[in-house]
Amino acid sequence: MAPLGPFGGSPRLAVAVSGGADSLGLALLAGEWARARGGTAVGLIVDHGLRPESAAEAALTVARLAQFGMDGRILAVHGLHPGPGVAARARVARFAALEAACREDGLLHLLVAHHAADQAETVLMRGLHGSGPAGLAGMAALVETAALRILRPLLAVPPGELRVLLQERGCGWAEDPSNRDARALRTRLRHWRADVAGEGVAGAALAEAAASAGTSRAAAMRATARWLAERVTFWPEGTALLPPGPMPPGVLAGLLRMLGGEPYPPSPARVAALAAAPRPATLGGVRLMPAGRLGDGLLAVREAGRCAGAVPARPGVVWDRRFRLADGAAAPHGAMLAALGRDAARLRGASRLPAAVLAGLPALRQDGRLTAVPHLGWPDAGVCARLPIWFAPAVPAAAAPFVAAAAIRGCAAAEATLC
Repeated sequence: MAPLGPFGGSPRLAVAVSGGADSLGLALLAGEWARARGGTAVGLIVDHGLRPESAAEAALTVARLAQFGMDGRILAVHGLHPGPGVAARARVARFAALEAACREDGLLHLLVAHHAADQAETVLMRGLHGSGPAGLAGMAALVETAALRILRPLLAVPPGELRVLLQERGCGWAEDPSNRDARALRTRLRHWRADVAGEGVAGAALAEAAASAGTSRAAAMRATARWLAERVTFWPEGTALLPPGPMPPGVLAGLLRMLGGEPYPPSPARVAALAAAPRPATLGGVRLMPAGRLGDGLLAVREAGRCAGAVPARPGVVWDRRFRLADGAAAPHGAMLAALGRDAARLRGASRLPAAVLAGLPALRQDGRLTAVPHLGWPDAGVCARLPIWFAPAVPAAAAPFVAAAAIRGCAAAEATLC
C-alpha cells in the first residue's frame, strides 16, 4: 500500500468484493491494514441480478466478510439482461454502482483485486491485439478518476497465495462460473497457461515485463507533462494552443484524447504523421486550425459535430465526456445540457475565442430555448454562478493514472497541475 498513498491518519477504504477468493483475500488484508492504522474498510458487493442465486451469494459474501470483522454492503444493479455484450454492460454498471456508493459514503480509495496472473493475462491479451509499449505495461496500480483513486495493491501477488491465506483463516469463497466460459479470451489464456496458482516462471516473467514497461510509461507521462506545461496554453473552454513545429507523438495523442473526449486514441501511425508535421487537420474528434489572433501555432478544438447529444442537466452529470455540471448546480427542472452549436454565431462577442470553440461549449436549454452558456457568462453572471460547469475530461492529456504516488509527489508544480 505504501507506494499508493498517501492515506493520512485513520484511512477509510472501500474494497470491491465479488465473493471470489481474490477479492475476499484482498478484503481480509485491506481490513487488517486499515485497522492497524486506526481506520476502517468496507466491502462493496455488486449483485448484477443476472443469475437466480446471485442475491443469496451476495448475502453469503457479507457473512464471510463479517468473519474477519468487516462490514459488507450489497449494491443491487437493476435493468441488466443476458445477451450480446453482457460482460461489458455488467462491467460499466458495476463500476457505476461502486462509484456511487463511494461518493455517498465519502470514500476516496477503492481497492480492486487484480493480481499477478490477471496482469500476465492482460499483457498477453494486449500483445495479441497489437498494443504498443504503453499497453504492454498492463494494468496500473493506481488510477485516478474525477471521484476516486482506484488501487490495485495485489498486482505482484500470485492468486495461489490468496487462497492459502483464506484457507488458513478458515474462510470459504465462491467460484464465478463466468471464469469457466471458454468464449472469453482471458479464460482461454488462463487455460492455456495452465498456472492456476499464478506462481509459474512464465507468469513471473510477464509480470516483470509489465513492471518494466510501466516504469517506462511513467517516465513518458512525466516527459509529456513537462512538454505540455512549458509549451501549451489551455483554456477552461476545453481548447488548447499548440506551438509551431513538430511535437512528440505521445503529446499529441494525449491532447487528442483529452480534448476530443473519445474513448480510444486515434491510430498511432496517423498521430505520428501529424505530430511530425502539424497542420490544419481533423483527427480523433479534434480539429487543428490556425490560431489567428490567439497566437502562433495551431488551436486544437473539439469538433462540434462530434459532440454528444443532449442530456438532462442534473447536478453531477458529465456531458460529452468532457464537461461536468457541478454537484451544487441549480439547473431549472427539465433543462437539458447540449452543445451550443449554431447559436455560437450570435454570441461571438462574448468571447475572444473563435466560433469553432464556442460551438462545442456546453449550453443549457429548456423546451428547446437557449437559457444559459456558463462559460460565456450568458445571459448574466448571476444565472451562470448557479450553473458552474467544469472542464473535466475523462482522460487527461498527461496524467497520474499510470504514475505511482511517489512519482507524483516528485512532479514539478506545473506537472502536478496537469496530472
